[in-house]
Amino acid sequence: MKIQFFNKIIILLVYFILLNLNRSDAQLKLNGIYKGENIYIENPYTISGVGFCVTEILVNGNTTTDEIHSSFFEIDLSIYNFKYGDLLEILIHHKDDCKPRVLNPEVLTPESTFEIQYLTIDKIGVLKWATMKEHGALPFDIEQFKWNKWIQVGTTDGKGTGSLNRYSFDINLHTGKNKFRVKQIGCNNKARYSNSVEYTNSAREITFIPGNGGKVIDQIFFSDNTSYEIYDYYGKLIKTGNSDNIKVSTLKPGTYFLNYDNKTETFIKK
Repeated sequence: MKIQFFNKIIILLVYFILLNLNRSDAQLKLNGIYKGENIYIENPYTISGVGFCVTEILVNGNTTTDEIHSSFFEIDLSIYNFKYGDLLEILIHHKDDCKPRVLNPEVLTPESTFEIQYLTIDKIGVLKWATMKEHGALPFDIEQFKWNKWIQVGTTDGKGTGSLNRYSFDINLHTGKNKFRVKQIGCNNKARYSNSVEYTNSAREITFIPGNGGKVIDQIFFSDNTSYEIYDYYGKLIKTGNSDNIKVSTLKPGTYFLNYDNKTETFIKK
């Protein structure tokens, strides 16, 4: 009897050891927002061919009741009464010798849905704006219109909430009329823009030596600090920066286009 009891204990120990060996010790984490759609999972067999890869799924800390013992299954998010834009964290526990695949991860990616409440520029050069109805945290790109094109001059993280969100960003004003806007790019890679805001800077106009169409050997000098771009005759960007002078001694002889302050002019490198 003692031998039989001992054998049973050994069998139970072996069973629990094997059970622990087959437990999941890996996980796949998904973070995003709820957009009214469910998640679909491709669930392979383990390398041994015994059982499926996924062992458990948690949605915001709650174990799901979805049927996961199949090659493909659905994580039903509709049962949780989430609202559009609610934050989600989905943990997919799986065995370490295999890995499940999320077939539609884009349904958790934030979309750009912001609505601008105001967009202003104050006297000290700060762009301020407020939004409503953000669904998911996406960065805002700040763009300035100059040299006949929109140029990104900065970025700031979005807050992602549907309530009122306020933002500010220090900007560099060129002389004359300035124009700015903000944009976001969502999961569909399409940009969403605010309306533009304008501000007139009455500071003295910036000039450069040798002047429009002038000849230069070593260096260009501006009358004040300014952002600039130099393009060659074929439209290739050669230099860019922000300064009150530019060293051009290494440039090949020829005609160049100079974007600075709020205008485009030319110079000739000798």
